Amino acid sequence: MFTTYVVLIRGAGDLASGVAWRLHRCGFPVVMTEIERPLVVRRTVSFAEAAFAGQATVEGITAQRAADGAQARRLLAAGVIPLLIDPAAACRAELHPAVMVDAIMAKANTGTTLDDAPLVVALGPGFVAGQDCHAVIETNRGHDLGRVIWQGPAEPDSGLPGEVAGRQATRVLRAPVNGHVHGRVPIGSAVGEGQIVAHVDDVPIVAPFSGVLRGIVHPSVLVHTGMKIGDLDARAERRYCFTISEKSLAVAGGVLEAILAWLVATSEWNSPSDSTKRPQPLGERSARP
Repeated sequence: MFTTYVVLIRGAGDLASGVAWRLHRCGFPVVMTEIERPLVVRRTVSFAEAAFAGQATVEGITAQRAADGAQARRLLAAGVIPLLIDPAAACRAELHPAVMVDAIMAKANTGTTLDDAPLVVALGPGFVAGQDCHAVIETNRGHDLGRVIWQGPAEPDSGLPGEVAGRQATRVLRAPVNGHVHGRVPIGSAVGEGQIVAHVDDVPIVAPFSGVLRGIVHPSVLVHTGMKIGDLDARAERRYCFTISEKSLAVAGGVLEAILAWLVATSEWNSPSDSTKRPQPLGERSARP
C-alpha cells in the first residue's frame, strides 16, 4: 500500500529505530543513515548496531549495513531495512525519498532543510516547523510526548535526562575521562549499587544504584569526558533492555501521524508519482501557549 513512499531516516539510535520499526510494520520502505561509529547507548534496540555488526534485529525486524544505494534498493525489496554509512544523507539524491526524518537527536539542526524531501519531519528540540522542516515531533516526556507540531518548535532541551523510576541524572553513566569503554557486564545484567559495570581505559564506572544495565556504547567508540556512555534502569526489568521503549513508540506514532496526515492533506494518496507536492500546515502546533 505504501511501497512507493520511501522514508529516509537520519540516525539509527533508539528513538530513530522505534520510528523505523513502526513505519516498517505499517508497510513503508525505510532506509536509515548513520556515522561510521554511532554513539548509541541502547544498542540492543537500535538498528545502528548494524554499523558495527553488519546486521541488527529489533523485535523481529532486521536492518543490514548497505554499501551503496543499489544495495539499499535490493535490501528494501527483500523486506530488510538498509543502513548506509552516510552522515550527510547524500543518498537522498539517488533514493528520492518521499519523506525524510531527522532523528539524529543532536538537539540542534545539523543541516536539514525543507527541500530535502516532499515531507521533512524532525524529532525534538533544535528545529522549527515551517522553517527547518514541515513538522516537529515532541520528544520531551510528559503530556505532549509524540505530539505533531506543524508550526513552531518543540520544547527546548532541558539538559537533563528524562526521569525513570524516580531516577534522572544518576541513571545516565558518563565518561570520567577520554578513552574507550570496556564493559564488565553485558547489557541486560542486574547490577548492585557500587558495582563496577565498565571502565573507560583504566578508570572504573560504578553503578550509583541497583538496577539493570540498559545500554552501553560500543567499545570501538572513542568517548570524551562527560559524554553519556551508559544507561542504568532502576525498574530492574530485563526485558526493557531488549524491547522498544514507550517513549520511542510514542514518538514513532507521531511520525506515522504526520506522514498519513500529509498524504491526506496533499492528495498524495491518489497520485504518489507527483513528487513536486509540498505538505501544508494541518493544525495548531499544540495546546501550549
